[in-house]
Amino acid sequence: MPKRSIQESQRNRSRQAFERACRVIPGGVNSPARAFGGVGGQPLFFVRGEGPYLFDIDGNRYLDYVGSWGPLILGHGHPRIVEAIQRTLRDGTTFGAPTELETQLAELIVELVPSIQMVRLVCSGTEAAMSAIRLARGFTGRDMIVKFSGCYHGHVDSLLVAAGSSATTLGVPNSPGVPRNATADTLLLRFNDLEQLRGAFQEWGDRIAGVVLEPVPGNMGLVMPLEEFLHELRRLTHNHGALLIFDEVITGFRVGLGGAQESYKQQPDITILGKIVGGGLPLGAYGGRADIMKKVMPAGPVFQAGTLSGNPLAVAAGLATLQQLRQHAPYAWLEQLCRTLVEGLGQSAGMVGLPHQLPRLGSMWTLFFNANPVTDYDTARTSDTKRFSLFFWGMLERGFYLPCSQFEAAFVSAAHTEELIAQTLSAAREALAEVLDHG
Repeated sequence: MPKRSIQESQRNRSRQAFERACRVIPGGVNSPARAFGGVGGQPLFFVRGEGPYLFDIDGNRYLDYVGSWGPLILGHGHPRIVEAIQRTLRDGTTFGAPTELETQLAELIVELVPSIQMVRLVCSGTEAAMSAIRLARGFTGRDMIVKFSGCYHGHVDSLLVAAGSSATTLGVPNSPGVPRNATADTLLLRFNDLEQLRGAFQEWGDRIAGVVLEPVPGNMGLVMPLEEFLHELRRLTHNHGALLIFDEVITGFRVGLGGAQESYKQQPDITILGKIVGGGLPLGAYGGRADIMKKVMPAGPVFQAGTLSGNPLAVAAGLATLQQLRQHAPYAWLEQLCRTLVEGLGQSAGMVGLPHQLPRLGSMWTLFFNANPVTDYDTARTSDTKRFSLFFWGMLERGFYLPCSQFEAAFVSAAHTEELIAQTLSAAREALAEVLDHG
């Protein structure tokens, strides 16, 4: 067996920190995605990020393919972003009043995202999704929202739904604490299923306020959309007077400056943004056609407010990030790096005889341990999570930090290099061979 670079004994301080956290924080973490529930074991505690690397409290260094779950497209501690935060911090942390920085960021978002004419800044992707749903209902005067299994839009009550007794069903809550009436007007469908989509609009079309989806899902692992599916969504929502809502919290500014909607030549009515738009600080946004956005208070009657909305520090970080992306456009470089990584992983998995799927879009990717194409949440769930767990730990012990779940996308940043990709592939060949031996 190849020699490990980071043994369990070299993570003692993380283990102690986790035990301490569990005494005062539910599960020891402030978001369940961090809990290593999908791979077993205990999470690491980190103290520093630099470029493509993370450093844990035991002093171990990891090459990072999580990037704080997507925001850090430029890597950790990019000097332009750090300088923008420091400069803004000297003038204060929050004012609860308008700043010119907010307008500058809004203008840049409108410039970069094809469908957005006006935008409202909030504090998170969850808040943006919640507000977009309310706006769709307020604008159309209807109540029903369509969402898709496996697409995640934050912990919004009406969108935390699971399938009921039939394939096409009004949602039932999948978390305690969510009342049944909170999801009574949520219609749950299967991603990429054209027949089911058409049937839903045939039956419910005059009641549907909006359809919300990740155009390229990253929360069941990366799943590629059928272009016909996206085009049919646009046609059906337009014909039935419903709004099309793209959740581009992950894909916004990640797969290109204009997000997935630019890549797939789509024009949603409302777009939800997060992650990269805040440059690593808490910031979300929702925007769309001006006639829709003018329904938001105080311009219109749809209520939404927030004390820290448009926080100066988050806005400064987001503005610096988007300016850097616009001026230096790293997307061709990211495409090249990620393609090399994914092709190499596929070759290594194939050589050792591991069934796999490796979807990729720009700098997003997922290695599914699955013999069959992954097209929706049902097929994603047939992946071999035991093998993924073995691969995760094999890579972690070699100094490579991957998402701790089979059902999350991984990311390459502009701080990665060809040499680092080659190192990753060398480690992956060893780790994949171990997966076959033990899985």
